[in-house]
Amino acid sequence: MRQIVLDTETTGLDPRQGHRIIEIGALELIDRQLTGRQFHVYLNPERDIEQGALEVHGITVEFLRDKPRFAEISDDLLAFADGAELVIHNAPFDIGFIDNELALCGHIHTSITEVASVLDTLELARDLHPGQRNNLDALCKRYEVDNSSRTLHGALLDAEILTDVFLAMTGGQVDLGLSFESPSETAEADDEGHFHAERPILFVLKASEEELALHESRLTDIENQSGGCVYREAHSA
Repeated sequence: MRQIVLDTETTGLDPRQGHRIIEIGALELIDRQLTGRQFHVYLNPERDIEQGALEVHGITVEFLRDKPRFAEISDDLLAFADGAELVIHNAPFDIGFIDNELALCGHIHTSITEVASVLDTLELARDLHPGQRNNLDALCKRYEVDNSSRTLHGALLDAEILTDVFLAMTGGQVDLGLSFESPSETAEADDEGHFHAERPILFVLKASEEELALHESRLTDIENQSGGCVYREAHSA
């Protein structure tokens, strides 16, 4: 499986108000392993950057004056994404901006989704952790991903962090070992003809002290309200 972890930085929050992309960062994963291939570019938006956005990413108009326009890199971006699954946090935001840029330059493709599928890690996180904060910083804390270098947002840096979060969030497991392919050449057969191969170490996510305390508090509430707690009785037996 080929996946592209992607992030953008922009001049503001809404392309319908004329805001543009100023940075794109993307990393390639094949079978959940980083290949070293990446797509990273700064873009001249040909407009001012809102103060709020500037405070988030720190990228100035002056820095971007000699950078290419989106139209100049559009084919390269689509070629890099072609056939892959795009892994994006809050995908509608980034896809909306990319599609707007494609429309502005009159590209033959009106949406990047014509060449790639999309996996929204924000929706995935909401399914896994309903009712909790699921922005990238919160997920880094939950999955113990180091984001100490993230004093400001940056598309490539955020793509690197999202890659770590995504792999941790999805357990690091490629498949369940149920394929019907032939055993690999490195697998060895025993006397009965059974093949044995090394299995990858699975990611184990342990509850934090705060989560354990909340769990105990919830069990106490159940015990007080019902006069007993089957879960505690079973584990103390």
